Amino acid sequence: MTDAAVSAGHASPAPPQIDGRTRSLLSDPVVPLILQLAWPNLAVMLLQASTGLVETYWVGQLGPDALAGMALVFPVFMLMQMLSIGSMGGGISSAVARALGGGRRTDADRVLFHGTVLLGGIGLAFSILALAFGRPFYAMLGARDGALDAAVTYSNIIFAGNVLLWVMNALASALRGTGDMRVPAAIAGLGVLLIVPLSPLLIYGYGPVPAMGVAGGGLAIVVFNAVGCAYLAWHILSGRSLLSLRAGRLEWRLFADILRVGALSSLTAIQTNVIFIVITSIVGRLAGEGALAGYGTAARLEYLLIPLTFGFGAPLVPLVGTNVGAGQIERAKRIAFTGAAMAFAAAEIVGLLGAAFPSQWLGLFGSDPEMIATGSHYLAIVGPTFGFFGLGMGLYFAGQGAGRLAGPLAVTVLRTAIALGGAFLVLRMGGTPSIVFAAIAAGIVVYGLAMAAVTVRADWRSS
Repeated sequence: MTDAAVSAGHASPAPPQIDGRTRSLLSDPVVPLILQLAWPNLAVMLLQASTGLVETYWVGQLGPDALAGMALVFPVFMLMQMLSIGSMGGGISSAVARALGGGRRTDADRVLFHGTVLLGGIGLAFSILALAFGRPFYAMLGARDGALDAAVTYSNIIFAGNVLLWVMNALASALRGTGDMRVPAAIAGLGVLLIVPLSPLLIYGYGPVPAMGVAGGGLAIVVFNAVGCAYLAWHILSGRSLLSLRAGRLEWRLFADILRVGALSSLTAIQTNVIFIVITSIVGRLAGEGALAGYGTAARLEYLLIPLTFGFGAPLVPLVGTNVGAGQIERAKRIAFTGAAMAFAAAEIVGLLGAAFPSQWLGLFGSDPEMIATGSHYLAIVGPTFGFFGLGMGLYFAGQGAGRLAGPLAVTVLRTAIALGGAFLVLRMGGTPSIVFAAIAAGIVVYGLAMAAVTVRADWRSS
């Protein structure tokens, strides 16, 4: 490919090893292509997110202690989801896409194997940490008595099956790197079919099935992870995927190709969840367990933005990565901002609806007046800024595809500093949760605008 072709954003004739699916990522019209890849992923990711809401509803019927305990574990569980799907999983998707875009089919197969080994090991390490130190960790966040017992019980079940979650998402991420969004989306749909009936069955029991309480909700998730992991492994090993699972000697260069995106992405995911975890603790210390439950329940709506933006953002990883791998930089940037604009619009609609009708959302999970009041106040302040979160996350996924995340990481650090800096000042100087919520909103707006500025200036030519 000549320098002129690269600077103009046009591909030279495709190498012989580039398949038809990859060629479509390099040449099809941008908007229809994003929508084609996004809609199955988006629809089923939102359905999967709804299973968490269903579980929250059923756990909420067990009482405020169970709801507060689950609110403390939920950000930690979401961290596992974000790390395994959006961060380390994004590193796998990016490495597969860039290999296929450059005509390196064997490397793409080997990335699948290396990614599965890597994520399986990380998942095991987190399991050991959570099982060993869960109780003191949740106590440090402010859980006491029944809320602490509920948090530890739920956490232990979830993390006993954590390896299954990480391996499942390693396999799904590799498939997304080929542009195949439908099979991973179908697995998420399977989760809806399993968890929606299984969660209340295990929580409350029926017939010969004993009531397990909050532990039953955790077990339902572990069962889904086991089934999803088994299906994806069968799909790949049976030859139904563009990729083959090539076991063999481990190579550092392939681990490095995943980690140069995945490690930086993991720092971003950790910071995002640290905001939720720390704010949950601070709100509880400022205003008590009722306010803690209110913030945690309202933040569930904000967490819905993660699968929503993932629906639009996940296709940007193979689209941008494949075009960067082929030298089509101008087209890659156009794809990035088009997908991010779609994510902005979708997230802003959710935020405005939450701000306009907070009691309808919060009332799904309980009727405690303090919970409703705190959650409503949070959504009124933060909800209208949700679009900027969607914008920033869309461009973050595009940066993953390009293999360039230093700028997006710096932006995430800035958001974290604004949100947590404001929260700690309130805690130290004696303020109210309202000021904490305002700091969160300011951080989200800065996040979206700064991510756009960083992406405009980013040099993706050498990725």
